[in-house]
Amino acid sequence: MSAISYKPRENATLAGPAVRTGHRVRLSRGRLVDGLLATFILVMLLLMIGMPGEETIPYHFLFLSLTIVYGFRVWPLWPTIVVTVVVTGATGWVLGAHALSGIIDRAELAEVPLMPALFVAMVWHAQRRAAALRQVERMADQRRASLDRERGFLRDTSHAIRTPITIARGHLELAGAARSAAATRPHIEVALRQLDRMSALSNRLLALARLDAGEELDRRPTDVAALVGEIGRNWTANTDRVWSVECRPTGTMRVDPDWLELALDALVENAVHFTASGDTIRLGCTSSAGQTAISVDDSGPGIESDDLPYVFERFWHRRPDQGPMGSGLGLPMARAIAEAHGGTLQATASPDGGARFVLTIPHTG
Repeated sequence: MSAISYKPRENATLAGPAVRTGHRVRLSRGRLVDGLLATFILVMLLLMIGMPGEETIPYHFLFLSLTIVYGFRVWPLWPTIVVTVVVTGATGWVLGAHALSGIIDRAELAEVPLMPALFVAMVWHAQRRAAALRQVERMADQRRASLDRERGFLRDTSHAIRTPITIARGHLELAGAARSAAATRPHIEVALRQLDRMSALSNRLLALARLDAGEELDRRPTDVAALVGEIGRNWTANTDRVWSVECRPTGTMRVDPDWLELALDALVENAVHFTASGDTIRLGCTSSAGQTAISVDDSGPGIESDDLPYVFERFWHRRPDQGPMGSGLGLPMARAIAEAHGGTLQATASPDGGARFVLTIPHTG
């Protein structure tokens, strides 16, 4: 069994060294600025001690430099608190000592709470601005990621649609050039299969678009075991596999039965694609620990360990040994439906030798 797909691109790896280098440069510059500020503050503090009667001049320069640098640096909260307390304590001690010695008027001590208060007010506004900028950056990153996903989705969609169109067009041209109905029929059959593939592709693209848009589920009380049994009966009537449906009572759950049926149909269809006549497909469901698990096992060739990380990627294919190529959207759609219900969909090896898919849905009120 082989697989065809676009592997995940390593853009982050390519951009990583440049990003890390830029971060190191900004970090070095920031530390240099902090070091120069600490030196300037120490010089101003020494001038306050060494300039009795004129200490308010270096005192104001000290807080002015602290305010200007902080406006650009915006340190984290705790370093800011520590710096504010240390600077306020040191400068307040110098001014207080000079006031007690009669070097300056005691009215000058009003500066001790005033200047730190002004600095703290600026810190508050700077922190709010920094938080707003971080929020804007997060939104920009999310928007950029969304645009990247949309571009990739459109590119992959155009490729997926172009393939069956090209095949169908080629066979219709051959059918048009055929000289007899017998020679025409095989080409028409191929074209019809490609049109069926296009139909499945368009339906699943629409389903994924609705799920991506956050469409609300129509949750209704549903007997999941009965739903799984009905799906099993539907598929049993149309395929020549050896079927087994073993569902323990699950009780009534609030799920969207229409979406859940789409997901289970996609899982069963996948099992049918990768099995042959006489192979086994088993459906089961159990409830425990606040959730219901629905499993689909088959005795087909299974999934290569290297392929497991990619089976839920959109437009990623495992090429079946026989039968038509799928849309590459069934398993991603099934996982999206499981996640819309707050659940998960996982792929593992089956005890039957093939693939095993387990869809879990938590119980809700």
